[in-house]
Order: sequence, then C-alpha cells, then structure tokens
Amino acid sequence: MKTAALAPLRRHPVLATSGIMVLLLVAFIVLFDWNWIRVPLDNYISRKTEREFHTSDLKVKLGLTPTIQMRDVYFGNTKWSKEAPAMAKIEKLEFSIALRDLPEKILVPRVALTKPELVFERLPDNRKNWILSDPSDTSPSKLRISTLSVDHGHLRYIDHGEPFTIDVLASTFDPASQEKVKDAKARPDNSRYTTQYDFKGAYHNAAFSGVALTGDVLSFQESGVPFPLKGELKAGTTKVAVEGTIADAARISGIDTQLRIEGQTLANLYPFLLLPLPASPPYQLQGHLILKGNRYTMDDLAGRIGSSDVTGRGAYVEQQPRPLLTADLHSKLLNLADLGPLIGVQTKESGGKPAVSQGETSTRPAAKEKERTIDPDHILPAGTFDGSRLQKIDAEVDFSAAKLVVPQALPLETLKASLRLHDSMLKVEPLDFGFAGGTIAARVAMDAREPTLKTDLQVDLQRVRVDQLVPDSKTIAKGAGRVGATLRLKGTGNSIADAAAKADGRIAATVVNGQISNLLDAASGLNGGKVLTLLVGGDKDIVINCGGVAFDVAGGRGKSTLFVVDTEQTQVLGTGSFDLEHERFDMTVAPKPKEMGLLSLRTPVRVYGSFKKPDYEIVKGPLLARAGGALALAAVNPVAALLPLIETGPGESTNCANVQRTMAGAVQQAGGNRKNAAPKPGRKP
Repeated sequence: MKTAALAPLRRHPVLATSGIMVLLLVAFIVLFDWNWIRVPLDNYISRKTEREFHTSDLKVKLGLTPTIQMRDVYFGNTKWSKEAPAMAKIEKLEFSIALRDLPEKILVPRVALTKPELVFERLPDNRKNWILSDPSDTSPSKLRISTLSVDHGHLRYIDHGEPFTIDVLASTFDPASQEKVKDAKARPDNSRYTTQYDFKGAYHNAAFSGVALTGDVLSFQESGVPFPLKGELKAGTTKVAVEGTIADAARISGIDTQLRIEGQTLANLYPFLLLPLPASPPYQLQGHLILKGNRYTMDDLAGRIGSSDVTGRGAYVEQQPRPLLTADLHSKLLNLADLGPLIGVQTKESGGKPAVSQGETSTRPAAKEKERTIDPDHILPAGTFDGSRLQKIDAEVDFSAAKLVVPQALPLETLKASLRLHDSMLKVEPLDFGFAGGTIAARVAMDAREPTLKTDLQVDLQRVRVDQLVPDSKTIAKGAGRVGATLRLKGTGNSIADAAAKADGRIAATVVNGQISNLLDAASGLNGGKVLTLLVGGDKDIVINCGGVAFDVAGGRGKSTLFVVDTEQTQVLGTGSFDLEHERFDMTVAPKPKEMGLLSLRTPVRVYGSFKKPDYEIVKGPLLARAGGALALAAVNPVAALLPLIETGPGESTNCANVQRTMAGAVQQAGGNRKNAAPKPGRKP
C-alpha cells in the first residue's frame, strides 16, 4: 500500500520536491513571526539614517500591496535639529506599499497613525528632517503618501525658510456625539466629519489659530481623492471660514469650497497672500473658491468694504516670475472715504481710525504711530506706499461704481477704473469719474522698479458744469457755463505729498459758454455806483466771453503764465504762484471794468495762505491813492471829491480767440506734444 502511494513521487522526483518546498514555504509564511527580524531591521534603519530607530512589534500582511504594522515606533531627529530629540513617536503605525512602483518611487497608498507625536522641520537650505537617507541630502524625496488617517495625535512643523510654524492637535469623534467637538461653531452637521484638528502657528511673524473638521482620512499626493473640510481660522483681526472639499493636504492640488473672510483691513492679508492690498476699513467678503492646476478662482464674490458694497469675480494664477491677480469688480454704492487709506488719507468716515500707510500696514499700532508725524494742517495725503509690494505680483483689475458717496460733498457721481500691474510698472487707465455733469478722465503711471516711486499723472476735466460744481452758491450757480482743465505732473516719492513736492509739469483751466451775475461782476470791481443801480433796478446775468488760467510747475512750484477772465463789462487779469511742498499759494486778481462808473474803488485783490486755510486781502496801495485823492479834493470842493471815484473804463476786451489758442497750446505742452505754446508771464492775451 505504501509502495503504491510513493510510486508517483519516484516517477517525478523534481515535481515532488518542488511541491514539498512550496508546502514548507507556505507553512513558514503562515507560522513566521516578523518580530524575528524586527531587531535587525531596526538596527539597519538606524545605521542607514544615522538616527535611532526602534519598535516593539512588527506585523506584515503580504500581497502586491503589502501592509506593515508597527507598534511603539521611535525615530530620532537629525543632528542639526534644535527641536525635540525624536522626529516621530507613534503608538501604532500601519501603512501599505505599492511594490509595482519601486524603485522609481515609494508610493504609500495609506497611512494610519494612532497617538502620533511628530516633528517636521525644514532649513533655509532645503534640508528636511523627514528625508529617510543621508541627513544632508537635499534632493527631492521619493516618498509619496496618498491618504492619511490620525487617531489622536500632535504634529509640529517648522519651516525656517518662510518662516512658518504650526502645531496641530488631532482627535477623532463619533459624528453622532456632537458634544465631543470643542468648538460649537465648528460642530459637524452631518456624518462627513469624524476628525477634528485644532491648530495654531505663525506665518511671516503673523500669528494664526483655528479648528478644522475632516473625514476619516486626508488625501495627499497622487491619490486624486478630495476630502471634506470645514473650518475656521483667525489671524489677528482676520477671520476665515471654509466649507467644501480639498485634494492633497500637503501640496493642495484641488479646492472647491465656500469661503468667507472678514477683518479690520485688507492690508493685514499681505503676510499670508503676499498681495499688495490697500489698508481698507473693516471688510467682509464671501464667494466660491476653486483651485484647478495653478489657478485659483473666486466666483460669486460679494460683500462689503467699509460702507461700500462689492460684487464680481477674481482669479489668482501661480506663475513665474510673479503670480497674476485678475479681478472684475462692481459696486452699486461706493463710499470714497473707504478708499482714503489707499492713498494715505485720514478719514472719519472709514471708521474713525487713522489712515494706514501701505508701508506700515503690518499692525494698526504701527500705522497709528506713523500717522502722528503727519502735519494736520496739510491736505495732500502723506501716507506712504511700499513700492516693494508692487514688485511681487502682476495684476489686471477692472472696477466700476454706479454711485459715489463723497466726503465734503464733492460732485463726484460715478467711477470706472482699469488697473494693470506688470513687471513693477503700474498703470491705471482709464480712471474716469462722473463729475458735476461732466467727467474727470485721469491716467496714472507708477514705476516701482526703484525704491523711490516715479509717478506720471494726467488729469482732464471735461465739460464740468459750474452750477453743479458750486450748487450752494445761488449767484454763481446761475451760470450755465462749463469748465475744462488739464493737469500733467510727473514726480518722485512714496506718497502723494512727496511726489507733489517734486513735481514738474503744467496745469491749465478754461471756462466757456458761461454767465455771471451782473451784481457779482460789479462787486468784484468795487463799483459802488453800479451796485446801487442794480440793487434798485434789479440784477441780471451777463455773458462770460472767455476765461483761462495756466501754470508752469517745476520742482513742486507753480507760476502763472496766463490768468484772464473776460465778461461783457469787466476784464479780470491775474498773476500768482503756489508751492505744493508747503501747500501754500499767493494769487493777485485785478478787475478792469470796461465802462465808466461812479463810486468806483477798483483795486487788486490778493488771495493767499495755505491750501487748507486760505485768506484774502484788498491791495491797499491803489485804494489808498484813490481815497487820499478824494479827501484832498474834498477840502477844495466837495463835488471834486468824486473825481477819483469815477471809473474811466480802462479795461480792454480780451482777444478770446488768442486765449483759446493759448489754452490749446498749454494742453499740448502739458501732454508733451508742443513746446512753449503759452505766452510769457505778463503778456496780455
């Protein structure tokens, strides 16, 4: 019987031997205790990494994607680290490895950690303590982790290059047990969330903290699987809330979330986003944030900045050499006081807080201290721009506002602006305002390639209505004329005040189709007899034939090259100058009536002082001469005393065609198209 059973083995000894070996191998695998090689494996890893490594238990489940389980894992830190002596201490570690991807990369489809204590660290030279090779190796890691689950743990990450630090405490909970969630606002509203992460840290010296809820696992590299996320972050006065899905928690490759952000000023976002946002009043914004590839988009953007509403959409593209920000924004009602801090203006309307200079926007206290040095008697904005911020990003932003709320009741009506920032060169063109029935068409160019900004400003007032410009003055507002003006200035400086103090260029203004009160015209020439006649017989409007004013500006100082207003009855000539650095001006206006009149005390009027506190005086010389003559003649004959008060009408009619040609030349010269088109100082047009 036994001989018959062994017969097949004798006939096929090779097959028989192979079968026995397979059976023995299977038995060995089934009965094999992986702890037999645990100590030699621990010693090998310690020698290979030059760091202490040991475990208390080792189990392996074989397959094309074997699963390894370790307990009481201890992995020492690098010699150069000044943090904890251990990079990792884990009560239980379970992970799988995709053998088919070796040796090109080490793909770990899943990692599960129980009560881990982890310290990750990166030096400015890009050395990382989690590289499982030579500690000085700075080459990219071959390790790829797809998903991670954590059951109660602590992670600390320090990046000395950014700088950036974060501490994360992870805890799991039963979604049905709401009371286990520490933050009531972040309590999950469905079973999507099972893990809570409490975190705090600092990025570019800006502290932050928050809480986040996720599902059982976080997805990482090459998983292609998004995971749910709901969380809140607080950084100073800035608060961010998100809810949606994210892919790759380490190097985010996909975002689809609802985002809400609010804070005291947009400028405080600079340390986190590196965007040169203005020092705005308190704001609140929300929208739909999506990341695909290297492009972030914010759809359905809506919110408020100060008392102004804003809607639209935007995008942020990570690219070289600089990221690109694009936006298309709209406002139904824009309060310009909310934009005051953008140019360094202090406004009570923006919340009662001092303006924040762009160069001082890291903290409000720093900005407040800076603003104390600004002279309160000046009106030109002295808040500084940080030009280096314009070197870090490119931008294309379009903005429109249907209605404006303006401090001091200026007749600004609408706004349309288009901003382009490329290679540290900023252009705002157009920058158009609806203004007093006409328009202000402006163009601004700013060169931020050097530490001191270079600015080129061009402003055109087109068909501005006098009656809307001064509606509170009924006498002047009765005029139906329109005013035009041109301003061309170039300057250097990191604030509007500094740039104005060094500005070169030209300013010119004209008035056409205007009317003026006959009474006001007579009063301007101190023609008492005519005033009495009009008071008895009634006032009427007279035509302004033409008017023009032009100033050459050099080094912040302006000097008049043309100053004339011509009506049917009076020619007004003037001269003057201004100083943009000290914000002072001095103008003298001399009315010259064209007709004879009685009781005339015609004399020049001087208007002078600071931009903020102007003053005026009547030039006493000519007036005293007339008064003295009248007194002298009164001693001889009382009737003769009226002779010095008789206006002989020396005023000439202005050549308005010449004025128009002069003003056209002034505009061309201001624009750089024509040289020396204006008449010399003192020449009558």
